[in-house]
Amino acid sequence: MKPIYHRILLKLSGESLAAGQGSGIDPERTAQYATQIKELVDAGVQVAIVIGGGNIFRGLKGAAKGFDRVKGDQMGMLATVINSLALSSALDAAGQPSQVFTAISMVPIGEQYTKWRVIEALEQGKVAIMSCGTGNPFFTTDTGSALRGIEVEADVMLKGTRVDGIYTADPERDPTATKFDRITYDEILRRDLRVMDLTATVLCKENGLPIHVFNMDVPGNLRKVLSGEPIGTVVVSE
Repeated sequence: MKPIYHRILLKLSGESLAAGQGSGIDPERTAQYATQIKELVDAGVQVAIVIGGGNIFRGLKGAAKGFDRVKGDQMGMLATVINSLALSSALDAAGQPSQVFTAISMVPIGEQYTKWRVIEALEQGKVAIMSCGTGNPFFTTDTGSALRGIEVEADVMLKGTRVDGIYTADPERDPTATKFDRITYDEILRRDLRVMDLTATVLCKENGLPIHVFNMDVPGNLRKVLSGEPIGTVVVSE
């Protein structure tokens, strides 16, 4: 494989780690992800990762049930740490060195995030897993991914989902929805497509960070994206 990107920011949803169970962490799915990620590093790709926490706790849903929003979001941040540790453990088992970074001080669970320490880890051949989102309430892990991708100077944000790209509507609900091969940030905003939250989309647009949305749950798709095969949907400026 000759990768088309040198440094990537891979965004994974917490729900993806549950492998369709709704909640929790599926060891087989986590090990499968670790194998795919190691394949990229072996090919010379620097891999930074942000994982959501929706398989454990989602702050916005907690607030709807009566939790204080700030505390709810902090609980969600802790959920991302649990997922990050799970993926790190799976990578270790696969023989791929990794390092967990946290936006909030949590030594010895993880090292506090700084751009320079993450880049140093990447250049040493480690997978850098960045947890706690931005470290602030009212921001999603999508926004955290966009921010971290820009900070660590990633070539692209790869958004691994359970669908194979961006559609005119939710393909799981609307069978007439059609898929985009390429789409601009402006069209996403104009159509109000829920690729990621508004803040994350605008952040990527203003800083020129391309987004590639693809189905991470199909083994081999991550390698195909890095090989330049036409799968998923690419989000660009024009």
